[in-house]
Amino acid sequence: MTSILIIDDEKAIRNVLKEILMNEGYTVDEAIDGEEGLKKFTSGSYDVVLCDIKMPKLDGLEFLQKVTNTLSEIPVIMISGHGNIETAVDAVKKGAFDYIAKPPDLNRLLITIRNALDKTTLVKEAKVLKRKVSKVQEIIGKSEGIQKVKETIEKVASTDARVLITGENGSGKELVARWLHEKSNRANAPIVEVNCAAIPGELIESELFGHEKGSFTSAIKQRIGKFEQANGGTLFLDEIGDMSLSAQAKVLRALQEGKITRVGGDKEISVDVRVITATNKDLLQEVDSKNFRLDLYHRLGVILIHVPSLNQRIEDIPLLVEKFLADIAEEYGQAKKPIDKKAMAALQKHNWTGNIRELRNVVERLIILSGKEILLPDVEAYVVPK
Repeated sequence: MTSILIIDDEKAIRNVLKEILMNEGYTVDEAIDGEEGLKKFTSGSYDVVLCDIKMPKLDGLEFLQKVTNTLSEIPVIMISGHGNIETAVDAVKKGAFDYIAKPPDLNRLLITIRNALDKTTLVKEAKVLKRKVSKVQEIIGKSEGIQKVKETIEKVASTDARVLITGENGSGKELVARWLHEKSNRANAPIVEVNCAAIPGELIESELFGHEKGSFTSAIKQRIGKFEQANGGTLFLDEIGDMSLSAQAKVLRALQEGKITRVGGDKEISVDVRVITATNKDLLQEVDSKNFRLDLYHRLGVILIHVPSLNQRIEDIPLLVEKFLADIAEEYGQAKKPIDKKAMAALQKHNWTGNIRELRNVVERLIILSGKEILLPDVEAYVVPK
């Protein structure tokens, strides 16, 4: 159950907040000043902290500074009856998730708490995702095309330049995007992925920019969009060529101004996001067909990376096959199965319309269906199932 710590020297405020939050299903703990709050914070386990600013012994800003110095990822929401714009800005600069004036607007308070919890969840998911990426993902190959891709990643990853990745389906565009993030200065922040082709056109704007409660029929609660989720990190828009023109216009504005507006809302929200895109389409051809905005193409394509198809890098197939043989053997908990030279040569002659994705599936099929060694007859029988 979600646990919230309230730090405030006013008993009446603590009681009101505690009653409201417990009615919402939260577990609530209290502290009467910053010093007690710090002790409870360091010894307990909380999901969100509500902290007053003006308190005896240790005020809210001092508490905030001590907490952020420990690199804690628990969001702290500051509340105060003595605040002004300068105080709010100072609190946010020192690491506060948000600032709310007393007496607090209860609806805003609950929304802010939910947003803070969403952020915590995203941070945890991003860490898990990062561990997965660093453990299993690598760009395999020594061909000229792949070497060029790797060299470009090394040159541009540390910058905030927008990158447009092109290539056939299954060629590894997503992997390139992940490594651009992994090697960037934003690696500790989330990388948020959106498959533009998988989201219906009428929902893409809500997915990217979020929406306010009641903004359309099924909007039963506020939703944080992918741009906000990726704040401070990287937003990867896969299959950007399938995005609707109306959504393209809003993405262009977000890139130009660094601000987004949720569907059904009028508040501008600043976002700090590096945008990486990918497509299997010829975007300039899409521009000629009036399906893609030329100005957006130029905004997105500061750096262009083309990922060669597997048919264009057949010299990399033995390396990829050996990698897949080892990985799949580890997944199955068995010894790596050897492959005959003639079988490998046959794989190099195959027309890989599905690229690396298809190759991995074929290797797994061969491991399952072949004998103790993968031989030429196995490739002839199982690469293209009859």
